Amino acid sequence: MVFFVSLSSQINRLNLSPMAKHFFKYHGAGNDFILIDNREDEFHFTDQSTVQNLCAYHTGIGADGLILLNSHPVYPFEMKYFNADGAEGTLCGNGSRCAVLFAKHLGMVVDEVTFLASDGPHKAWINNSEITVDIRPVKFGRQLLGGMWIHTGSPHLVLMVDDLEQFNVDANGLVLRSHSELSPEGANVNFVEQLDEERFAVRTFERGVERETLSCGTGAVAVALAMHQTRRTEKSHLKIVMKGGRLKVKFAVTSNGFENIELTGPACFVFKGELS
Repeated sequence: MVFFVSLSSQINRLNLSPMAKHFFKYHGAGNDFILIDNREDEFHFTDQSTVQNLCAYHTGIGADGLILLNSHPVYPFEMKYFNADGAEGTLCGNGSRCAVLFAKHLGMVVDEVTFLASDGPHKAWINNSEITVDIRPVKFGRQLLGGMWIHTGSPHLVLMVDDLEQFNVDANGLVLRSHSELSPEGANVNFVEQLDEERFAVRTFERGVERETLSCGTGAVAVALAMHQTRRTEKSHLKIVMKGGRLKVKFAVTSNGFENIELTGPACFVFKGELS
């Protein structure tokens, strides 16, 4: 299904094409995605299995999700995100940052853009290899299952653990992600170990991917807000350490929750290829 036509870390070597048969692989702090320029509405699929096959490791391209950049009458582009299981997903923080960098590589934006995602418009800024995207206001979380449930564009459960490095994320995450006390949609599960007042180590089990991913953007935001709400820190600029890299979250606290939330971290082009 896949024929790789380029493998390069230098974006200026790319011969970018708007044709939907071309795909581009990006990652944001290890969270990897297939991106397709779909402004001509040429990419069509009839069932979830198509996306599953594309995202499958070993037999497909391999990715945590697939992102289409669609045209929009108001915004430069609309981002449509699909989980690796083929279902359309909610907001993806790292995917949003990769989509913004992809849009820049396509010549659609320069250093700043407002785009449309599943939960509404988002602003983003590009600063060299770091991409910042704003997150819409978030209400205070609620205590649940010994941790905190909080919705940061996607639903998340945040739990403190000891010895995070040795913790079995896949086994525990699989049990919790569909727990009966969660809403029918389930939740991503973030396991957290505090390093100091401003740094938190996090490992995330992502629903829709159904395993641990190297990082999760909305998960990083959920952890940062939960740590402040539970008074484990008084800082509003936090560093989230994940397996795939480090993300930064800053926010302002209001009477109802959190506003002016920004997620910042690295994003990188990996390779491009052609679908048969």
